[in-house]
Amino acid sequence: MIRVLSAVLCVAAASPAFADAAKEKDCGYQGDVVAAVQAARVARVGERKVVEHIAETAPEWPEKYNAVVPLVAPWIYGMPMADVKTADLSAAWQELCLTQ
Repeated sequence: MIRVLSAVLCVAAASPAFADAAKEKDCGYQGDVVAAVQAARVARVGERKVVEHIAETAPEWPEKYNAVVPLVAPWIYGMPMADVKTADLSAAWQELCLTQ
């Protein structure tokens, strides 16, 4: 799971000249994606249908962030449901993202 997180964060921060504001915005969008996948899991949407389910909700992030959905889904769907229901995965992701 850590490899998935690292891969996504490396792709998102590929440009070494990322301004702090741009990085915060990018990490915010990534956190929004994580929150959407978490909400889908709590709503008992199957992992195979999560991409389609989230697309149907017309998310407010730029289209390129849709590619993050299938990357974070295995991480979230691999967690015990009790953890998914109680953890703030979006905040955890954003914190990790901002430190990269």
